[in-house]
Amino acid sequence: MKVDPLQKIPLFTLLSDRDRRKIASEVTEARYGKGEYIFREGDPADFFHIVKEGTVKCVKSSADGKECTLKVLMPGDLFCCEAAVFDGAPHPGSAQPMGDVSILRLRKKSYFEVLRRNPDAAIEVIKYLGQRLNEAQENAKVLALDRAEQRLAALLVNLASRAGVREPDGLRLSVRLTRQDLANMVGITVETAIRIMGRFKRARLVSGTAKGILIRDLAKLKRLASSPCSSHTKQAPAKAPARTT
Repeated sequence: MKVDPLQKIPLFTLLSDRDRRKIASEVTEARYGKGEYIFREGDPADFFHIVKEGTVKCVKSSADGKECTLKVLMPGDLFCCEAAVFDGAPHPGSAQPMGDVSILRLRKKSYFEVLRRNPDAAIEVIKYLGQRLNEAQENAKVLALDRAEQRLAALLVNLASRAGVREPDGLRLSVRLTRQDLANMVGITVETAIRIMGRFKRARLVSGTAKGILIRDLAKLKRLASSPCSSHTKQAPAKAPARTT
């Protein structure tokens, strides 16, 4: 019996079994490796893309060719669906695998035909797009107003909620990020990201490297992400009085 690849994806669960089976029969699967592109900025947005296995990063290029990582996508996530909703809109960014990935693709025409027969599912799509818009607005606010330390703490908290694997000493992030990825996602330089991660380590909030981060104290990271004060990470607890510089 063929497994329905869409049965666990929220935007498809409200469809009738018949419509979901029909769409599933039209879904194609493609595999990509690190260094390849799933699509590039400016390509036609003719498909909905869904991460089946692995992790994907969405990147935006500047005029001088530099790339900025906007977000990381994990299994079950749809991506660039905003562009696919509008006729003629190209992809606003590029999608790159962060390792070996499996991607499901569905022509937007097929999905729209089913939505016309499923108003409840269409409403869920509208809600989903509204959430994505709210996320974009919140990210813009964070980049404009929050300190770099807050932004990086908030990113780690978000990744822990989505990709944290419980270990004896904390939560291990299953997604492998470079220091450049971390810096890009919160709008800081790599050097600043390294300094802040160093402070987080000294405060025993995290350990490991960018490619293997262990969240040791999620509660303190959450407080730091929402606090205007940076005193949480100035000095790690110690038995002897801390030296000042």
